[in-house]
Amino acid sequence: MYTKIKKFVDSHSFQNFIVTLIVLNGITMGFETSKEFMSNYESFITFFNALVIAIFTVEIALRIYVYKLKFFKDPWSLFDFFVVAISLMPVGEGLEILRVLRVLRLFRLITVIPQMRKIVAALGSVIPGMMSIAAILVLFFYVFAIMSTHLFGEKFPEWFGTLGESFYTLFQIMTLESWSMGIVRPIMEHYPLAWIFFIIFIFIATFIMVNLIVAIVVDAMATLNSDGDEQIIDATSQIVHQNEQHTTKELQALKHEIGELKQMIQELKS
Repeated sequence: MYTKIKKFVDSHSFQNFIVTLIVLNGITMGFETSKEFMSNYESFITFFNALVIAIFTVEIALRIYVYKLKFFKDPWSLFDFFVVAISLMPVGEGLEILRVLRVLRLFRLITVIPQMRKIVAALGSVIPGMMSIAAILVLFFYVFAIMSTHLFGEKFPEWFGTLGESFYTLFQIMTLESWSMGIVRPIMEHYPLAWIFFIIFIFIATFIMVNLIVAIVVDAMATLNSDGDEQIIDATSQIVHQNEQHTTKELQALKHEIGELKQMIQELKS
């Protein structure tokens, strides 16, 4: 029984069924945002959601039965368990957030599809480097927020009146959204040299710091691709090695047969 259940849980057909179910559930969640659709098909959506939760619960139970403690040592399996547990919790007054969190079921696609898991794992490996750059960026923001509050807060309190408002305005400027016509040019009418302050900020924050984060992510993706190439090379080398061994055995068998034929010919001549 255990072997049959393990074979069933690990089978590609079962994994494809779960992927299909997650995709269909994602589509129905989108339809749930339409009041007109829900007024006509609410009973069907409710039944389908209950069916999906029941199937996911059975799946998790089977995986726990098959892998036992190994299931709880795998972060991806724990994520699946957490998502299904949220879906099983009753939604009452004051717990509406649980209804919203049920949409996390769609992230199960990441745990089911190996290629997605590899990408997420590669991104997770660069978090320490990204955090270091983010810490420098926050420090840079803090310094410039203090400076901008002192420089422009009196004339433009809606943008730089407090430290928090300065932070938000600088973040908007970093994204280059309406930074020139919407913010900097009105400030330059009162402070003609203000462009120097903002150009320096944009150059460092947008063109250097943010691109450093992008570079780290790109490097992680390149490492992922190189690892995949190495696996392909290793697999190819293994296949070639196996073929060489098979060819060597065939040659040895052929030499042995030729030796036997020679011996038979000599016996016939004698």
